[in-house]
Amino acid sequence: MAEPWSAALTAALRVVRAPLDGVLPELSTVLSTLVPHQGLVLFTGDCLLMSPLLIHGIDGVSADEVSRLVPLVAVDRPWFGPFTLAGVERPVLAVAVKPPKTTGGLLAVVTTGTGPPEPDVREIVTKLVELTTVHLADRVSHAEPHDVTGPSVTAVEDLADAHAATLTSLLGVLRSRRLDDAAARRVAVQLAVPALLEARAGGERDVGEESAGRAFDLLAEKLSVLTRYHDLRLELAGPEQRDRRLPGEVARAARSVVRGAVLAILQHGGLSRVRLTWEVTDSLLRVTVRDDGPGSLATDALSVHRLRDRVAVLGGTLDVDAVPGWGTTITADLPFGPVRPQPPGPLDALNPRERDVLEQLALGHPNRVIATRLSISENTVKFHVANILSKLGVSSRGKAAALAHGRTP
Repeated sequence: MAEPWSAALTAALRVVRAPLDGVLPELSTVLSTLVPHQGLVLFTGDCLLMSPLLIHGIDGVSADEVSRLVPLVAVDRPWFGPFTLAGVERPVLAVAVKPPKTTGGLLAVVTTGTGPPEPDVREIVTKLVELTTVHLADRVSHAEPHDVTGPSVTAVEDLADAHAATLTSLLGVLRSRRLDDAAARRVAVQLAVPALLEARAGGERDVGEESAGRAFDLLAEKLSVLTRYHDLRLELAGPEQRDRRLPGEVARAARSVVRGAVLAILQHGGLSRVRLTWEVTDSLLRVTVRDDGPGSLATDALSVHRLRDRVAVLGGTLDVDAVPGWGTTITADLPFGPVRPQPPGPLDALNPRERDVLEQLALGHPNRVIATRLSISENTVKFHVANILSKLGVSSRGKAAALAHGRTP
């Protein structure tokens, strides 16, 4: 192992020293001795100075194709298999990384070998991709000489999500069977112009506070554009306290998280409905995105890591509850102020949906009633109850209810 690691580290210096437009060619040279390949495709959210999609050695790869690869690859868990790039099925090694203080990245290596690379080679490739991602993020953040600190990671991520949302909207228009060519071009221009203006302005303006109702209406407007041509029913349940003032950073984070969540679940396809709910309490804003899709969004997916990082900036939490065959629920809690640490309790291991089920279970309701009250299927309730018992380390519903009431089971 010493020799390949030494060679990789020596060669990695060339990647770090390369100019922005030479990073991918240099990385290809470094990888050539480890993984014989035809070309590389690098997807990154750090797109202020460059395209979020960098391609070397292979022509005709589309952002749409890469967007279908992203959900297949978990962070730090390389994936290998046949995948269609540039309209042709090819053997692909894909690596996703999420280094701290970056928006993460995914590298697709179009290999020329006959089988998957060895585990030690995959590990080296992962580290090289992580180094490249950190290097690109650092180069982007220091590119403007008049701005000493460079753009924040949050600003980069918000702009990256806005960029991805615009591309997704445009793809929906171009694929729509409801529009002829002329109408599709007209709608595409209508979508692209305001997106370009927002990008040139550096994203949303910084405001001190927003009313919950206004913040939600602005989000609803953005989502309607994103989903309008995807044959998708969008259900919106806004906050009851519409006049409640929200910190500007919370309102912006909520819009960013919801947009990122919708993009993540759209990548998996197979859904016809998305429901968005905002709940405002005295201390936080809870946003929930629920779909009726395949329930295949992994908790360690790159898109989920990005959402968690966005929420963590405010001291919040994000949970993903994916039930195979029944859909995915993404819940984010965004506090209005600093979070005071609380001593861990037995219920801390449960995600928000499991806590909802436990609350109903503690009231003595059977699965059928719980399903009706929470607007989910009875099979989904059974799935959650099984997870609740396992996480709490108890063997019966009664013991789980006792814990919910603060008693020793």
